[in-house]
Amino acid sequence: MAFFVIYLLFCTTLFARYKASEVNLVNEEVKRFVDLATHLAKMTTEVTISNSGPAAAFSFLIALDPELESHLAFIGVKGEDEEENVLELQEAEVREKSGRFFRVKFPAALAVGAKTKITVETVFTHVLRPYPTHITQAERQFVIFEGNHYFFSPYPTKTQTTRIKLASRNVESYTKLGNPSKSEDTLEYGPFKDVGSYSQDRLKVHYENNTPFLTVASMTRLIEVSHWGNIAVEETVDLKHTGAVLKGPFSRYDYQRQPDSGISSIKSFKTILPAAAQDVYYRDEIGNISTSHLAVLDDSVDMEIRPRFPLFGGWKTHYVIGYNLPSYEYLYNLGDQYALKMRFVDHVFDDQVIDSLTVKIILPEGAKNIHLENPYEINRAQDELHYTYLDTFGRPVVVAYKNNLVEQHIQDIVLHYTFNKILMLQEPLLVVGAFYILFFTVILYVRLDFSITKDPAAEAKMKVASITEQVLTLVNKRLGLYRHFEESVNKYKQSRDIATLNAGKKTLETEHRNLTNEIASLQSKLKTEGSELSDKVAEIQKLDGQVKELVLKSSQEAERLVAGKVKKETYIETDKQLSSKRQDLINKVDNILDAL
Repeated sequence: MAFFVIYLLFCTTLFARYKASEVNLVNEEVKRFVDLATHLAKMTTEVTISNSGPAAAFSFLIALDPELESHLAFIGVKGEDEEENVLELQEAEVREKSGRFFRVKFPAALAVGAKTKITVETVFTHVLRPYPTHITQAERQFVIFEGNHYFFSPYPTKTQTTRIKLASRNVESYTKLGNPSKSEDTLEYGPFKDVGSYSQDRLKVHYENNTPFLTVASMTRLIEVSHWGNIAVEETVDLKHTGAVLKGPFSRYDYQRQPDSGISSIKSFKTILPAAAQDVYYRDEIGNISTSHLAVLDDSVDMEIRPRFPLFGGWKTHYVIGYNLPSYEYLYNLGDQYALKMRFVDHVFDDQVIDSLTVKIILPEGAKNIHLENPYEINRAQDELHYTYLDTFGRPVVVAYKNNLVEQHIQDIVLHYTFNKILMLQEPLLVVGAFYILFFTVILYVRLDFSITKDPAAEAKMKVASITEQVLTLVNKRLGLYRHFEESVNKYKQSRDIATLNAGKKTLETEHRNLTNEIASLQSKLKTEGSELSDKVAEIQKLDGQVKELVLKSSQEAERLVAGKVKKETYIETDKQLSSKRQDLINKVDNILDAL
């Protein structure tokens, strides 16, 4: 078994390390399009490959130019009939050759004598070098690009052309190999015939480029997943203008007065957020930055980021942007199996360059069996734990990082994990338990006496307070009897049923007598305790007697009205006077109750 494993490893090594000469492929025609209109070098190369070997070819090699290979951010290959970069690509090694090589599998085996067309897309960062390196506020920015006139390939090339798109028509100098033609902001080289494999010839272009040389020096993207329906995203960004460094002072007056002052500076840029983004915020160390603008569109949320000051070459800024997303658009589950599908990096600005990106995904507490699927190579760091409110053993944090990213890296990653749904009850139960313990503690504290010796004065005050509370309850209950009796009087006036009135009067007399006796008993207890409140209770009793007389008198007037002994107008006037006197007495009682 060990011998079989060693044999497989040996075969795999031979498969990865092979001689390019063993593959008899020829580049029949090469068309290179080099876009230097921004601060990136974007190259699109259309190659027609033919097989002149004795056998069918299943793959081919792509070699990177030695001067540019360290700046490669993205490489993708698509076939003749492929709309997306779906051709399988992996880095390989070539014997007796240094540098970076990639092996790409053909969509189908390329037969002897057959041809196919493939398109190679590469993006390089930090290859445009500002020259001069320092400029004043009024000067324009010029950059130098150095590359290769030829398509660097392990295979010979029969014919090749190169078209270079510049940022402006203002070109200081460029190499003249093959008598190139210049038209506006475009340079065309070639055609070059019968170019050998691994051919190199220095290409140099010095031209004006005032596009924003904006670079994200470092970025931390924090994604917090909640199974209660929300995903919180926060991005901490350190920006730097990597163009020509500003020389001399900065004049705000000239910057606002002259439209071409600081033409290579950056006033603002647009960040595109997901269409479902809400509760967006944008701030820095000082606080919220109110100069930003948000536009909600059908398929995205566009946010204009305007720093507190314009960015010139060498200047930096730092900000934090955050928003919330509904989890149902990004989180999928089947039973206890969950899958989070989100972008590893999102759009920060057009033609973005991110030197260093760290992504932290905070999963719910209890998530296990974590597995990350990524569309390109991503480095994983040791998982961490994050503690927030109501956490017990911490939430798992998946940490991933990658350097040198561009817009082509805006792709989805899928994070798989398992989560027991019963754990969602953990936080509510913790809250319930905490309140239960709090209330139980308060109950014990209030009901238990922790004093070493008894305080007679304090006990007397507590006893008086208890009696007073009972008096207040009984007085309010007695006042409520009058309201119920008034309702009986009103029913009597409508129905003329004397039985209704007599029943109400009997109830009033009985309950009033009982309540008055109880209040009198409590008054005697207050007097026994030596409290001055007994006098106030006596005054309440006196006022209540007057209120009762007015209530009974009001019922008598109602009887006279029903019997026809008094006119309606006279009754209304008399009842109004009685009600006013009764209300004055009740207000006096209320004032005494407030004093109690």
